[in-house]
Amino acid sequence: MARPEKIRLGEILLQQKLLSEEQLQLALSEQKRTGRKLGRVFVENGFVTEEIISGALARQLNIPYINLKHYNIKPQTVRLLPEMQARRFRAIALDERDGMLLIGMADPTDLFAYDEITRLVKRDIALAVVNESELLQTIDRLYRRTDEISGLARELERDLGDGNTDFGTLGMGAGLEDAPVVKLLQSVFDDATQVRASDIHIEPQEKRLQIRFRIDGVLHLQTEADIKIAASLALRLKLMSELDISEKRIPQDGRFAIKVKQQQIDVRISTMPTQYGESVVMRLLNQSGGTLNLDAIGMPPAMLKRFRAIVQRPNGLVLVTGPTGSGKTTTLYGALSELNTMERKLITVEDPVEYRLAGINQVQVNDKIELNFARVLRSALRQDPDVVLVGEMRDQETAQIGMRAAMTGHLVLSTLHTNDAISTPMRLLDMGVPGYMVGSSLQAVVAQRLVRVICESCTEDHPLQTHEYEWLKAELKDAVNTHRYRHGRGCSHCNGTGFRGRIGVYEMLEMTQEVADAANANDPAAFIKVAQAQMAGETLRRHAVAMVVAGKTTVGEAMRISNQLED
Repeated sequence: MARPEKIRLGEILLQQKLLSEEQLQLALSEQKRTGRKLGRVFVENGFVTEEIISGALARQLNIPYINLKHYNIKPQTVRLLPEMQARRFRAIALDERDGMLLIGMADPTDLFAYDEITRLVKRDIALAVVNESELLQTIDRLYRRTDEISGLARELERDLGDGNTDFGTLGMGAGLEDAPVVKLLQSVFDDATQVRASDIHIEPQEKRLQIRFRIDGVLHLQTEADIKIAASLALRLKLMSELDISEKRIPQDGRFAIKVKQQQIDVRISTMPTQYGESVVMRLLNQSGGTLNLDAIGMPPAMLKRFRAIVQRPNGLVLVTGPTGSGKTTTLYGALSELNTMERKLITVEDPVEYRLAGINQVQVNDKIELNFARVLRSALRQDPDVVLVGEMRDQETAQIGMRAAMTGHLVLSTLHTNDAISTPMRLLDMGVPGYMVGSSLQAVVAQRLVRVICESCTEDHPLQTHEYEWLKAELKDAVNTHRYRHGRGCSHCNGTGFRGRIGVYEMLEMTQEVADAANANDPAAFIKVAQAQMAGETLRRHAVAMVVAGKTTVGEAMRISNQLED
């Protein structure tokens, strides 16, 4: 392919009538003042979008424009261009065709980058235009640290030699950032952040050390290493979280914060002695993700409107239920962030504190010093709060204190482990909470689960299997034949899983006077009938099926949610 010519972006956009002379002059003077790239100035001022700029460049240079969101990139081709140069030149290797390498560039008029890339890959290159923001996201995702992690694990293994190493020295001393154990952990955290992992599992097996990531609720193997390095990894992580490094016989919990690619990550760590050494599990919480927003969690609009109205009430108890890892805390913090105004005092009692919000008084439960939920909650109520969040109602005492607070002018938000919304009032009664308290203070119960979202980049039609068709027919009746169903084929964007991200499915039981009276009557069958009538069929299963019909998730995911409910 011929070497591109140097052209002026502003002139191209003017020629193609995508920009006015006045906008160009404004952008040029801003560029002069700030030193930012002209294209960035155009986009930030809202004159044009990245797509418009890319399309204009492609037409002018007579080269293709490629939307990376829908391009199935081969990871082995991408690595033909080293990561450092890919980031420096804003370029990515996309495909090999007829002895030429197709390179996607955010700025294909950069002649220096063109020459350098040609020299690096030692072959002729063909160019395509790509959007810069999509390019950077793709680079982050595809230059994974798998080989680097395996190499650092082997380096650490060699460092440890015959096992006579003093593990104490691994945590001390100057030049620590160059120690293999530190570099290995940094690479593991970098990789976990790139693939949006929620948890890192470091698990010693009989002969190997296994490192796995939980991505969208499912565990994936990252790497396996020699079992010899397990003790030094556990020790280094204990030092980082200020745990007792001499104690290996009992479980320990802690937390620490790290910075990964300009993002502040809060890490909750749990260690547990197992047959072959200490198993370490870390939950990653991104603290730079901005405020938690109720609009983004996936609750149906009508239900969200009712939920918002309920949490704006001055008093009462609102419960969110579901198994561990179903997004309960995210929903409650979404509500808290909307309630967090200068006129209200908010206190949270949690074990542990998951998200940190400015303007809220957050208390960490500590059983070692008898600072349990009930004790903290009693003290919190003396602090004159308007809203109290209790991490979990684990026992009768905590539930009763929370209920009393809800009856005496406080809004109380909390979670409970139940299967669905209807069984929650019954569960409170089983815990020994008096019926009159449940009836008078409980305002609403939201039950939720998380389903995986089909990857946008590889979504395609999915012909229903017999068991899927029968299951859907029970829900949709004859309408089952009128919809198209989707699944993800699996591509580089979703690491071959066909899914990217998760979204909530919900049901809500509002405690109207009729429902409260039925709960007090101590007749479970009658209560279930009244509660079902109040919910009018808006169940978790119905919402999951609606997500399938909308093409957001697969029939298999909806069936998985349904099976959990039946269990």
